[in-house]
Amino acid sequence: MYDPFARPGRTPPTLSMPHKALDVGFTLDWASAEARHRDCLFLPWLMPARDVWPDTVGSQLAGQGAGTVVESAAAGQVPVSDPASVVELPVDAFNRCLRRHRVVEPRAGRFYPRAFIAGHAGIEAGDRELFRIGALEDARLVADLNHPLSGTDLQLRARVLATHEDGRDGDGMVDVARLLTARGPGMQARWRGRPTDFWSADACEREDPAPDRDFYASPRLVHHLDAEARARIAELYATLTPPGARVLDLMSSWESHLDQLRGPEAVVGLGMNHEELAANEALDQALVHDLNRQPAIPLPPASFDAVVCTASVEYLTRPQAVFASVRELLRPGGVFVVTFSDRCFPTKTIAVWEPLYDFERMGLVLDLFLRAGFDDRSTLSLRGLPRPPDDPYAGRLEHADPVFAVWGCRRD
Repeated sequence: MYDPFARPGRTPPTLSMPHKALDVGFTLDWASAEARHRDCLFLPWLMPARDVWPDTVGSQLAGQGAGTVVESAAAGQVPVSDPASVVELPVDAFNRCLRRHRVVEPRAGRFYPRAFIAGHAGIEAGDRELFRIGALEDARLVADLNHPLSGTDLQLRARVLATHEDGRDGDGMVDVARLLTARGPGMQARWRGRPTDFWSADACEREDPAPDRDFYASPRLVHHLDAEARARIAELYATLTPPGARVLDLMSSWESHLDQLRGPEAVVGLGMNHEELAANEALDQALVHDLNRQPAIPLPPASFDAVVCTASVEYLTRPQAVFASVRELLRPGGVFVVTFSDRCFPTKTIAVWEPLYDFERMGLVLDLFLRAGFDDRSTLSLRGLPRPPDDPYAGRLEHADPVFAVWGCRRD
């Protein structure tokens, strides 16, 4: 699987020195019944002697140079699964009116702050820790208060990316173990293999129901992600796409993030605006097509080795039909890769998208892969990288846009 912290040309390991602070890239690997998962987090200016580290990773990295890698079975990184933390409650224990001006309906498999069930299971009002609704049947609600990674075999890799002779300002400690797993990894997997309730009620409705042809009538020749995120997405696509592939850029625009592919046979772009597609130098062929009006993609079946979709999946109003159509376009062994971040046009996203946590959104996209019958499924998250210094938001936003990805293959 793609490792964003093992890029070619990185500094090789150096001799041990008394460095006071380290920039470290962490990679957490684990598996669920649905997919393989890799969650990556960059943390700068960590201090081995001061901060709270998982296992013995901090002591092993102390004094080490750039390129050093430490691996650890990270089973103790999250609390063990406690059967007593899975509690059965009446459905009306969930406070639907907790949020002002908005009724929140409980959904099976979804995550909510514990304050929604305050007064039950020893939970106090204002508790912001998350819990999961495992099951929701008739008058019964099963609340799982365990961490979503509890009981999961975890493999942690820490790679030193840079060293600092000076320490970090202040005397505070960084809880590395908590940052690696808080409100993130584990949330993209199903609860005990049961499908999450993403699609009930008005899940695919939008705030702006006007035809998409109106919204996309004028070209938008702007970047929707920062340069760091775009570069990492391009690396991922190059890693997953075989040389000489025929590639479809689904929901394409003026840029395809395919500049690192190895000798593609052809790149076809399907998008909503003719001028944007005409400005895309990566495309050998362009097709204007509205997937929300007609989710069946008008291209020959089994004609592509790879299909990519960048920062657009949240706009599909009939996503299950589109994913089924993509699978038909792939040749045996072909891969479909969906990437997204935490930015969007909110009036055009489907209703289910906005209330979800980032890692739940990976779970939603993974659910689409499962429903469409894709095999060899994987998810990837990449967070915490520095924002490029020449970015318009540099100085206002500390981190680059996060990257989330889900992919699967057509095996037959």
